[in-house]
Amino acid sequence: MQKEIKIEDLGYDSFFESNRTKLNLDEFSIARVVIEYRGAYKVKNQKGEFLAKITGKQMFDASSREDYPAVGDWVAITELNEEQAVIHKILPRKTLIKRKYNNKDGIQIIATNIDVAFIVESIDRDYNLNRLERYIAIAYDGGIKATIVINKIDLISKDDLELKLLEIKDRFKDVDIILTSTINDEGLDDFKKYIEKNKTYCFLGSSGVGKSSLINKLLGKDIIKTEDIGFSSNRGKHTTTNREMYFMENGGILIDNPGMREVGMTDTDLGIENLFDEMSILSKECKFVDCTHTHEPGCKILSVLEKGELDEEKYNNYISLKKESEFYEMTELEKKEKDRQFGKFVKSAKKQMKSRNKI
Repeated sequence: MQKEIKIEDLGYDSFFESNRTKLNLDEFSIARVVIEYRGAYKVKNQKGEFLAKITGKQMFDASSREDYPAVGDWVAITELNEEQAVIHKILPRKTLIKRKYNNKDGIQIIATNIDVAFIVESIDRDYNLNRLERYIAIAYDGGIKATIVINKIDLISKDDLELKLLEIKDRFKDVDIILTSTINDEGLDDFKKYIEKNKTYCFLGSSGVGKSSLINKLLGKDIIKTEDIGFSSNRGKHTTTNREMYFMENGGILIDNPGMREVGMTDTDLGIENLFDEMSILSKECKFVDCTHTHEPGCKILSVLEKGELDEEKYNNYISLKKESEFYEMTELEKKEKDRQFGKFVKSAKKQMKSRNKI
């Protein structure tokens, strides 16, 4: 017999209820999107699960990907029968994780209404502080707490692990860190205690870092299929391509995500400033208000960097993320002009090279 659930068990709270009331959605049922398929969604409420589609009007009115439902969303539905439903409206989102979609200008919605983003890296080949910074920036920009999960700690010695941990703590002073191994179950009990009832947690990270294996351990059963790790690459393979929501016995709500090769930045200025708060404070002392912190005289950040009081790798990643975010925010006309100017620069450089070769 299936356990009876309440809407609150799915993460529903006063924020969503007040918005449902404001939008006059009393005539509809409320459900949460738990799986996103191509062109369809699985939604869940206290009555059960339904395969749902949006209306033609929603498609017509949509101006961007953000106007479509995503895993984690609360939606107003009409239940057609015990298995099917129609989505009429997306309730306002409390939080949102998004990234630039590959090399395109569009964005990809990763998940919505998240309380904590678990940023998973394996301690072996995947370990990269700059990549952690990218994930933390997109989490902060969406108003979401970021927690670092370092997995596969069974692969290195205790001494090496301690050194890595000190390195992470030095770079990310206010971020919680969880150390785990799904091979010997180290750290998993503490991980389970970290997860609270009715809170939603999203797993982010590259393919092969062990996100799905961790979720299986937290759930206490092998729900997500994973393939064996290859000896040559030390990377596991994940067979699931859809984002999906899972529910723990203790009431915690988990969202698995396919591995991401790249973490493209969108208009995440707020997330970058929150992550690099040290840079933000220093920038207020720069001589110029529009200082880019790359070459200007009187730049406080460059001054501190030259004195050796600022981590050079962190500085380089900060500049890289800022440039990426600023480029994304440009209008199409501005991007074309920037590309045109770059083209003129390349053409001029080629002419100069030819003239030198003739001498």
